[in-house]
This record gives sequence, structure tokens and C-alpha cells, in this order.
Amino acid sequence: MIDFPIIDSHIHLLDQKRFGYAWSSGAPALKRDWTPDDLAASAGPYEIKGLVFVEVDVDMPQYLDEAEWVDELAGRDSRVLGAVVCLPLERGRAIEPEIEKIAKLASVRGVRRLIQNQPDPEYVLRQGFLEAIRLLPQYGLSFDVCIFHAQAANTLKMMRACPGVAFVLDHIGKPGIKMGLLDPWRQHIREMAALPNVVCKLSGLTTEADHRGWTRDQLRPYIDHVVECFGPDRILYGGDWPVSELAGTYLQWLATLDWATAGFSPADKRKLFRDNAVKAYRLEV
Repeated sequence: MIDFPIIDSHIHLLDQKRFGYAWSSGAPALKRDWTPDDLAASAGPYEIKGLVFVEVDVDMPQYLDEAEWVDELAGRDSRVLGAVVCLPLERGRAIEPEIEKIAKLASVRGVRRLIQNQPDPEYVLRQGFLEAIRLLPQYGLSFDVCIFHAQAANTLKMMRACPGVAFVLDHIGKPGIKMGLLDPWRQHIREMAALPNVVCKLSGLTTEADHRGWTRDQLRPYIDHVVECFGPDRILYGGDWPVSELAGTYLQWLATLDWATAGFSPADKRKLFRDNAVKAYRLEV
């Protein structure tokens, strides 16, 4: 039971007039603005005390504009507690001036560069990419890892090559839930959880399942495995909203995860749905 205000560690906010989102052409249901007020309405009767904005893959080269936009929004809306923004880290050390720039924005806590869209399986192992990621701790920034499960092996190599970087694994590594695939995803999760600098978001599961036909029982083995491997201190609740709307309502996913963690103590429940987000992203609440 969640009887306290939630902090959602993975929310996307969109402004269609300000930014281009080429990817949304394949998701017409998302082609409108999405705001913190919309999230609050979607979550009722649960209270969303705060959220972490995660970059929305805006069209290049708008990523710095997006970072400044969400920072301005955070200054006006106390629910926006932190932001994970995009930087093209494949530029290597040449990206450092932009790292320094976004690190000065009050709301920014981390960086994400979508890996799932990269056609080169060696993308995360390129020397320039590794050099750029290794700069992030100098600026107090973490790195959100968004991959498909087939990219996990090389992602593990990247994580091991960057022990000083704080990694946040988005969407439990996007396993093949629709096909019922558990392996080798389970082993990759075990190995990631063995690294002390990695935490994992319980988010994005419904969109990796059959959008119209997923069930709680279908998602349960994936949730249980992440909880077993990472433990209650290194898992974060993420709504992945509004992308999650493609596969059901915000409340459906929230209620499913609440159900799957019914055996948690009240303290562990607060860690999952609030405290671990505060810790991972150094939020002021």
C-alpha cells in the first residue's frame, strides 16, 4: 500500500510548439503537450509530490534548449525536482564545455544519451563515448542507461570500464517481455547488480509487453528478478509517462508495481516509491 506522496524518477514532459519530436510520428497518441498537471490528474488518487524529468529525444540540435527549458520549468513548478538531460556524448572530450554548461543548471542531476537507437553495437565502447562518460562525475552528474536487452552485454563492459560513474539503468534494461524472454537478460541483470555504481529503475515494463494484452502475472517474474538482484536500496519507481500511455494508464502500472511489492516492509516501500529517487538524484525535498 502506498500511503505517502510519491516521487516518480522517470517522467517525460513535452512542449510540441517549442520542440521537434520526430520519433512521435510513430506514436500519434503522444502528439500533444504533456505537463506536470496532466501527470497529477493521471495519478489520482495517489499524490505525486515530485518528479525527475528525463530527456525526450528532441530533434537535434535542440538538446541544450530542452535542458534550459526544463530548468526554467523547475524554477516555477516545485514538483519538478530534478532533470536528466541529453548530451551527444559520442563527441568525446569535445563535449566537456556543454557538460559544464548543463551542470550549472540548478535542476540538472544527470545525463542520458539514448543507446537503444544506436545501430552500432559497439557504440558504448567507442573511446570517445567512454571518455565523455568518465567526465560526468567531475560535474556531479550521473548517467541514465536506456538500452534494449540485446545491448546489455556491451553495456556491462561499458559499466565495468567506468567504475567512477553513477549509472541508472532505465526500464530494467528493456527485456523481451512480449516474447516471454527471460534469458540471458536475467544473467545480465545479476551482473549489473553486482556493480556497486549501478541502480535500476522499475519502469517501462508495460511498453515492452503486448500493449493491449499484458497482465500483472506476465510482468511479475521481471519485477521479482530485479528486486532480488538489486535489493530494496537500489531500485527506483519510474512511471515512464506519458510513453507508458501507449500500453495502459499511469494508474495501471503504479497499481501493478504496488501489488508486486505487497510483501515489502513500509520502509522498503518508501525507498522504492520515494527515498531511492531522492538518493540517486540528490534531490532536495
